[in-house]
Amino acid sequence: MTSEENKPRGENEEGTARTNDYKDLLVWRKGITLVKQIYHLTHRFPNDEKFVLVSQMRRAAISIPSNIAEGQARKSRAEFVQFLSHAEGSVAELDTQLILSVELGYCSESDVQEAFGLVSELRKMLNSLRRKLLKQ
Repeated sequence: MTSEENKPRGENEEGTARTNDYKDLLVWRKGITLVKQIYHLTHRFPNDEKFVLVSQMRRAAISIPSNIAEGQARKSRAEFVQFLSHAEGSVAELDTQLILSVELGYCSESDVQEAFGLVSELRKMLNSLRRKLLKQ
């Protein structure tokens, strides 16, 4: 991404919705970054995990920005909130799978440190966005 693409567009400080396009949401862009990190990380996992943990981790990661996009595209606040909750569930699922990956010895703590940071940040951003939408 260029530096221009990384600049918040149509957002407040928290990266929350003041937009008509999900691609303008900072939380969606951070989700995309996490997906790329997970693909890079799981590329090194053992072949016998390809259809088990690797597949689960990639699906959970992909689900995060996908649910944000689908919810925002629905144009209904209630549906957007519901899809943000789905994204939050996927964040928790991925967090668990990252922990398992370290405990099973497929990667080290330092390998997943950046992903854990994004998971934590996404959890907070999704929760904040959901709460703000519920107050409107």
